Amino acid sequence: MRASPVPDLVWLQSETDSGATTTDVVKGIEGCDPDDGFCNWVRDVTGSDTAADVSDFLVDNVASILLIVVVAVIGSWLLKRVVKRSMDRLGKRALEMRVEQRPADMTPRERLEADQRDLRLRKRTDTLGSVLVAVGRVFIWVVAAILVLGELGLNLAPLIAGAGVVGVALGFGAQKVVGDFLSGMFMIAEDQFGVGDIVDLGEARGTVERITLRTTVLRDIYGTVWHVPNGEVQRVGNLSQEWSTALLDVGVGYDSDLDAACGVLLDAAAELSHDPDWSNAFLDDPEVLGVEQLAADAVTIRVAVRTRPAEQFRVQRELNRRFKRALDEAGIEIPFPQRTVWVRNDAEPTNPDPDVTAPE
Repeated sequence: MRASPVPDLVWLQSETDSGATTTDVVKGIEGCDPDDGFCNWVRDVTGSDTAADVSDFLVDNVASILLIVVVAVIGSWLLKRVVKRSMDRLGKRALEMRVEQRPADMTPRERLEADQRDLRLRKRTDTLGSVLVAVGRVFIWVVAAILVLGELGLNLAPLIAGAGVVGVALGFGAQKVVGDFLSGMFMIAEDQFGVGDIVDLGEARGTVERITLRTTVLRDIYGTVWHVPNGEVQRVGNLSQEWSTALLDVGVGYDSDLDAACGVLLDAAAELSHDPDWSNAFLDDPEVLGVEQLAADAVTIRVAVRTRPAEQFRVQRELNRRFKRALDEAGIEIPFPQRTVWVRNDAEPTNPDPDVTAPE
């Protein structure tokens, strides 16, 4: 190792333009300890006292730096294990309490809805666990970086002071980012929506593909991917949470038998609900709500069907197809707007003056 922890000082005298002599103190190059074979070997190979000094410094501090890194890695791993087990235990306990509180006479639909709520609870606990692990890892590695800088001999006081000033300056500009993070945490904790849900976030609407603390990623029906900052979400409309409803407005002619038309629509919807390929999408029997509107061209009859989450659009399209076929078979007219078009020829006067004769 080095011969002395205190470097030699070399006193240099220089003469200024006025003839005065100034004395400067210059830090001398620290030599290697005669017993330090590695330091002397580096100096002999490179021919540089600086390289030898740097290598000796690294040998003195590499063990401490490696220890800090190893502790940080182990701490991150332990944090993940502890958080995962804790969240699994909390989620399991909450699910057991929910199962115990279920009434024994639950209908299949109520049981299905309860199972879906339990599944969302499990997903929410997993998401919260991932967030806690991410925040904890950032804290661990920031502390590790500070300790490594200290081992490298850097004076952290000016660095911390400068970081404080920069942090205050960035704080004013990063208020929106902080707001996005806080909004993301509340969205996840309150289970406002999850991956796979169909949501309406105002200007963006589509299927949720990814949720982070800062943004929510949606893909709309046209395939466009929307990145929505969580802080800009003023309202959330979840179209696929627990259950959905397919509403269909069917128009029939004013001269049609409304009772017969309602019966035809109900029979067609009931036939679809009992179809083996479609029965899993239904939570309740279809219902004809009655006459919704006396429109200008037709009498509108509304049909409602409660479906599994996000199944309402598929069911609605199939019902429209079957309603058209059933009404045609029953001879019930589905009217369409009719328009009378008047064609006007501006080249000829529509009401010529009889007193005015055409020029010869």
